[in-house]
Amino acid sequence: MDLALAPETLARWQFGITTVYHFLFVPLTISLAALVAGLQTAWVRTEKEKYLRATKFWGKLFLINIAMGVVTGIVQEFQFGMNWSDYSRFVGDIFGAPLAFEALIAFFFESTFIGLWIFGWDKLPKKLHLACIWMVSIGTVLSAYFILAANSWMQHPVGYKYNKANGRAELTDFWHVLTQNTALTQAFHTLTASFLTGGAFMVGIAAFHLARKKHIATMKTSLRLGLVTVVIAGLLTAVSGDLLGKVMFKQQPMKMAAAEALWDGQNSAPFSIFAYGDVSKGHNTVELSIPGILSFLADDNFNSYVPGINDTNKAEQEKYGPGDYRPIIPVTFWAFRWMIGFGMASFALGILGLWLTRKKFMLPQHMRVGEDEVPNLVLFKNKALSPKFTKLYWLAALWTLGFPLIANSWGWIFTEMGRQPWVVYGVLQTRDAVSPGVSQGEVITSMTVFTLLYAVLAVIEVKLLVKYIKAGPPELTEDDLNPPTKIGGDRDADKPMAFSY
Repeated sequence: MDLALAPETLARWQFGITTVYHFLFVPLTISLAALVAGLQTAWVRTEKEKYLRATKFWGKLFLINIAMGVVTGIVQEFQFGMNWSDYSRFVGDIFGAPLAFEALIAFFFESTFIGLWIFGWDKLPKKLHLACIWMVSIGTVLSAYFILAANSWMQHPVGYKYNKANGRAELTDFWHVLTQNTALTQAFHTLTASFLTGGAFMVGIAAFHLARKKHIATMKTSLRLGLVTVVIAGLLTAVSGDLLGKVMFKQQPMKMAAAEALWDGQNSAPFSIFAYGDVSKGHNTVELSIPGILSFLADDNFNSYVPGINDTNKAEQEKYGPGDYRPIIPVTFWAFRWMIGFGMASFALGILGLWLTRKKFMLPQHMRVGEDEVPNLVLFKNKALSPKFTKLYWLAALWTLGFPLIANSWGWIFTEMGRQPWVVYGVLQTRDAVSPGVSQGEVITSMTVFTLLYAVLAVIEVKLLVKYIKAGPPELTEDDLNPPTKIGGDRDADKPMAFSY
């Protein structure tokens, strides 16, 4: 495969850089919205201060994240017109509908209610205010679904006809586009992975404070919520990944074969733990694998036949004409493993954390002295757990907050790279999708500008997050603990609306 720095290759690099960076914020936005809504629900039901402090703390981090996600997402739209005009022309009629729904329904749904939630702490009754954050959470899920439905059409185009006269795809069945099994399974997998990300994020930050014996009551609650979320979401991510793999096996056999570096089809196909080979010779020189597992993952049968890279390449040449229909095998092979490995590492640490904290092992105890919460001298209930082991776990829990982010990034790289050389599978190749009038220098310029801009935004994002993470949950005021009972507030009618954070 030619990897020279042609405009097509540069355009792919640019889109990959900006898309992966943007997707760092998407799963956190989806999961934190729901987790914050859950914490606020607990406060409304119980009126316990720890839930309100947790709501405000995680809500602040959620707002920082969603703001950065919106800013970085805007760039994606520019690139369709800049570098991918032929692609935009071809898929415009298909993508117009789901992306319009995403903008007009989901995005405005989110933005309206997030504004009410931010500025409504001292103006809305607490149940109505709670409903606002739940509406934001629903909006984030709807937004993700419409975008994933569009992406799923690229993976498995349905509900359209090809108009030869104008050389573009035209939508014939919007409902089919939204409800095809590719969209449903991909949305299921993405949403569960998002909650794995949010749960790990919460576990890592709570572990940071608990290791320092700070904000104990609030962070113990956050830690347990994060651990439960990680374990449940980890299990569902594995289930949804299995379902998506079976759909992929039927719709994109090349991607399945490339994910396992399976060069020649076979019954009882193995799952490769490690493989290294010469692509030009079409075989692996070193391989460690478990027999039958790939067949089971593909078809629920340990003895099923799974076509290999060579078989599938030949079949696609016969169907689509001469050419090389293989993706970059090392990238797809290792992206698949890093996706699974980093995701399941967080799941394993979640199980370990639930076990260690099942009777409050490792959790600092706390007591009150006046209005201040201070750590008790008895730090650990289980004397068998040494402080050294405890510190090691807190460190592991802190670092695991980044594992699902890495897994998400490699998952999208696998999803998109494994489809190559197709931008719309079986219909439009990537080389035919780039803007014909864009030069190498123009793409290099725009890629450099975007990369530097995103580097600056990354510094801003990290500094803001670190600042507010270190600060911890805010102190509560009397107004926080006694919200208004009617719309507009009932304590000071002339008081200007104030930003809660």
